Amino acid sequence: MYEEEYANIEHYAQEAGFEHYHLLDPATMVMKQEVRDMCKANTCGKYGASWSCPPACGTIEEYAEQVHKYHWGIVVQTVGQLEDSLDFEGIMEASETHSKRFLKMVEQMREDCSGILPLGAGTCMICKKCTYPDEPCRFPEKRITSVEATGVVVNEMCKANGLEYNYGPNTIAYTSCVLVG
Repeated sequence: MYEEEYANIEHYAQEAGFEHYHLLDPATMVMKQEVRDMCKANTCGKYGASWSCPPACGTIEEYAEQVHKYHWGIVVQTVGQLEDSLDFEGIMEASETHSKRFLKMVEQMREDCSGILPLGAGTCMICKKCTYPDEPCRFPEKRITSVEATGVVVNEMCKANGLEYNYGPNTIAYTSCVLVG
């Protein structure tokens, strides 16, 4: 259905260096309150500290309405190799690599596509320090909310769209997507 447009967008993922990417059907992005509730545990330190994270980013109902207005998208992954399951340096390196790749791809897509919705792996990384809650977002048109903040179960989204979520021992996968059309 959107394979031709996808083929035109696929090169952005290739150029950015993602290990895996696939056509995304937004209908497979089911929002669950349990996922959103995990944000409240604040293990990443961004709950209540970023415009792109809960509670500032909007409700899952708002995201469900927004996401399902799109007809298709692309899901992308960076898979990092770790020395062992406690390789924090490797985890952070893979996260940084994924963020750089994703920002590069999104910038290219913004130049060539109208009306995209990028959803990243973790909080927005556009600014070194977010202005939340004291000032408005400096770049609301560039802000990237995380997939999890929308309430989407990432492993279910991956599986429903032909991608793995776990690539075996001593690996970590970061997953993001961009909705189009």
